[in-house]
Amino acid sequence: MKTQDIFIAHPKTVEEENALKAFLQALKIKFEVSKIDSYNPEFVKKVLESRKQAKEGKVTRVEKENLKEFLGL
Repeated sequence: MKTQDIFIAHPKTVEEENALKAFLQALKIKFEVSKIDSYNPEFVKKVLESRKQAKEGKVTRVEKENLKEFLGL
């Protein structure tokens, strides 16, 4: 039986990475290691800045009743 599922793991240490590789090899599961970051660094920077602003209370709250007006719809 073949599956189309893709599993993405994010090992935090070299030991975890080696253990994952050994496990997959032991089960004879084909795998590949991607050296490409999952997210664009500029995007990550914007998300982190937004989180910081939210923690500092620099947010705009909109009531459900006012959402269309806020969005200009």
